[in-house]
Amino acid sequence: MIENEEQAREYVAGLADEVAIARLECFAGLLIAENKRQNLISKASEPQIWRRHIADSAQLLEHVPRETLDHTRGEPWLDLGTGAGLPGLVIAALLPDFPVRLVESRARRVEFLRDCISQLDLPFCEVLHDRLERIEPFSASVISARAFAPLEKLLRLSAPFSTKRTRYLLPKGRSAAHELEHQKPSIRKLFHVEQSLTDRDAGIIVSA
Repeated sequence: MIENEEQAREYVAGLADEVAIARLECFAGLLIAENKRQNLISKASEPQIWRRHIADSAQLLEHVPRETLDHTRGEPWLDLGTGAGLPGLVIAALLPDFPVRLVESRARRVEFLRDCISQLDLPFCEVLHDRLERIEPFSASVISARAFAPLEKLLRLSAPFSTKRTRYLLPKGRSAAHELEHQKPSIRKLFHVEQSLTDRDAGIIVSA
């Protein structure tokens, strides 16, 4: 279990090279600075930005099969309602050669995200400035969402982007198991809950 900032940095360093860590250091600084202008993350979480946000996002890579991250397939990682770029922008920083698309409808957040993409030099990361239901569907290799919508609604809206190969990674905090339990059996059998590494009480809903 990752319990502090030092452990969070060590964990992420185990997933990344020095260049990626430098990108994430830059992103953390940009995020805290922008948080003074618009509410992107809770103020209380700023001193724990690596544990609460960066490692919390990076851990999703533990649940992605290696073949899914084959960029030659051309199927991007799709992050729904990305907000501050969590987890999508963290994933893009760790996988700079893999296509990542961030869905965000709020203009000020889109401006921030595009500035981050430019400053972090992530040419394969793109922001889609619109509501998901208005975006032209494409096949996604991974669909992630940290605080987008209740599970049933999320699955309905994301269905046009999902294939049999798509891996869903949905950090749901303390509601993960409860939310999955209340789905119909046909949905429950397709997903399971993984323990979050950054919060003993939190879970990640993962497709089978």
